[in-house]
Amino acid sequence: MTILNIVEKSNTTPIAIVAVEKNQFQNWVNEQDEATKNIIALYDFGNVVGSSLCLLDSKGKLKKVVCLISENNDFHDFAKLPGDLPAGDYFLQSEDEKLIHSCVVGWGFGCYFFDKYKSSDQPKSQLVVKGLATKYQKALETVQSTYLVRDLINTPADDMGPIELSEVTRQIAEQHNAKFSEIVGEDLLKQNFPAVHLIGRASFKEPRVLTMDWGKDGDPFVCLVGKGVCFDTGGNNVKPASSMRNMKKDMGGAAHVLGLAQLIMRLNLPLKIKVVISAVENAIAGNAHRQGDIVKTRKGLTVEIGHTDAEGRMILSDALTYASEFNPNLIVDFATLTGAARVALGADLPPVFSNESDCNVEIMNCSNEVFDPLWPMPLYQPYKSQITPDIADLTNSGSVPMGGCITAALFLQEFVGENIPWVHIDTFGWSNGRVGHPKGGEALGMMAMFNWICKRYGVE
Repeated sequence: MTILNIVEKSNTTPIAIVAVEKNQFQNWVNEQDEATKNIIALYDFGNVVGSSLCLLDSKGKLKKVVCLISENNDFHDFAKLPGDLPAGDYFLQSEDEKLIHSCVVGWGFGCYFFDKYKSSDQPKSQLVVKGLATKYQKALETVQSTYLVRDLINTPADDMGPIELSEVTRQIAEQHNAKFSEIVGEDLLKQNFPAVHLIGRASFKEPRVLTMDWGKDGDPFVCLVGKGVCFDTGGNNVKPASSMRNMKKDMGGAAHVLGLAQLIMRLNLPLKIKVVISAVENAIAGNAHRQGDIVKTRKGLTVEIGHTDAEGRMILSDALTYASEFNPNLIVDFATLTGAARVALGADLPPVFSNESDCNVEIMNCSNEVFDPLWPMPLYQPYKSQITPDIADLTNSGSVPMGGCITAALFLQEFVGENIPWVHIDTFGWSNGRVGHPKGGEALGMMAMFNWICKRYGVE
């Protein structure tokens, strides 16, 4: 469980945090007394954004904290504070609501500690924010939804398999008066989800398609599709140990859409949403799918299994087809889909693909506004020849090793209905450890898509 160290009231007198922009720092120093100037000089403070300096009163007690920030309201500037400051209650000394919003998000991100399986050693400092539940509800819910994503990904596969992911989805639906349903095991074949069944049939935890519906007819209708591979062995093309170690995170796409849905529902935005999650384990057993097998998908397209470790796009094929049948105004899918995306852009910058070219620039701008960067990549149609085999309509792996995140996106595009705007985020779902993003499960792209969806439909 995780604890959010942000409260509306304090039983003590909280200590002030003074945020000083780096480009105004020298002007601020010039206004200070000699003792403060000496402390600043002693610690050579004022060079690194996000650093802080504790100032004491004449009795040696902490009087206030100075935090050096950038000029662009980046929440990361506040993310080190919970871990750096002594135990106690603090408040940001500012009337700037945008700055306080950033402080809430940064503080919350910096407080995260996954302590379900060990004693907590998280920061004991607390941020006090007046109007937290009203003025800064969006910031608070952003943190809470990010915690949800991180917790789901960090939970080991034995405790977060398809059954457990289903239960989490059910609980979220119940909390928000949403409708939950699932299709499990052999019923997937009866209700025409053959690709989902194929990938998940080898696990003792039966594969399933989870759906959650919330909102009112007449509001913009957004379908959120998530890849929920709760553990990925690679199938019969088994992964090496080093690549399999963190494959509990392969349900990161499902975690992202649940976090995004929770954020929308808790803020009660005028949107109608449908969440579709294909939840499976890509296990190895006598009935596991094989390289060279061919499956007829929900859409009717046949797919040759070029590689059993390209399972994510298979379960998404049925999910995207199903989502398209409801003719939403927008489909957004999140998936921890390809290693090629990491090779191209690294761990912290997910590629985003869209069948509407105008969306690419819009999404990148929206992602930069909330410091949750995404980078547009092309649906380069000539590469489709690399996923067109001789004996089926498609293959689930490219014929050459290059451009893997593009060929994966082209594969998914085949299952999106005509004239339906679609966005695909090939997220990593993991942080290797940086300020505000501790090592482990991470929401990458969730805040960006929330910002873009709100702007697209004017529901900010």
